[in-house]
Amino acid sequence: MLKFISFGSGSSGNCYFLATATDALLIDIGVGLRGLKKDCRDYGVSLSQIHHVLVTHDHADHIKSVGSFSGDYAVPVYATREVHVGINRNYCVTKKVTPELAMVLEKGKTIQIGDFSVTPFGVPHDSSDNVGYFIEAGGTNICLITDAGIVTDEMKQYISRARHLIIEANHDEEMVMGGPYPQFLKERILSPTGHLSNRICGQSVAENMTEGLKHVWLCHLSEENNHPELARKTVESVLRSYGIVPGADLELEVLKRNTPTGPYDLD
Repeated sequence: MLKFISFGSGSSGNCYFLATATDALLIDIGVGLRGLKKDCRDYGVSLSQIHHVLVTHDHADHIKSVGSFSGDYAVPVYATREVHVGINRNYCVTKKVTPELAMVLEKGKTIQIGDFSVTPFGVPHDSSDNVGYFIEAGGTNICLITDAGIVTDEMKQYISRARHLIIEANHDEEMVMGGPYPQFLKERILSPTGHLSNRICGQSVAENMTEGLKHVWLCHLSEENNHPELARKTVESVLRSYGIVPGADLELEVLKRNTPTGPYDLD
């Protein structure tokens, strides 16, 4: 059994919690540390049980508090070498990860981190580097894909292996094009190193999932260019066009931007 809580999912801050009966980790800490401490208390999570931090990439909404948390609790931070360099350069990270706690991951190489078998894989985004994670623990697995401009063949392979999947549904394409953002920002969002739309998210799930996929959570929704119900309905419509029925063939939910979602017990 694996426990999953999202402590925030969006451009204001991202942080995901995974725990077995004896170990726990965080993926990204882009939320404020004070708020994270409160949320953990509310959910009965002891920060002392969190022994590892994984980082996807070096944008502030994913790393803002990673150095403070790591330093306060002496927790190692795992990321690719390029992401560690990006964290050190990011002025939003006021307290950096100390060298002795900075652990280097290599994309495509599986590593055992406590109770968790972790495989990072490349995800295209306009950061120093970016990875998704395929994690096996507690007799199950979960795959996280966020901040992805496109879905590569490698990413598709991990979607096809997933029993539980967290995947970006950042924006509605029409809302982006018709919205108030300057043209350069619209082009960035829609580029191959930008973010996944609701439509592409749905297609990626539908075209690559297997019968083993049980639960899908939509993450990293834009506040300006999306809405939780719009994201859910768009992805559901795409899935149904492929003959996949949410609620019957799999569970489909949207992670909240600024407040926790969960907890979930994953088998």
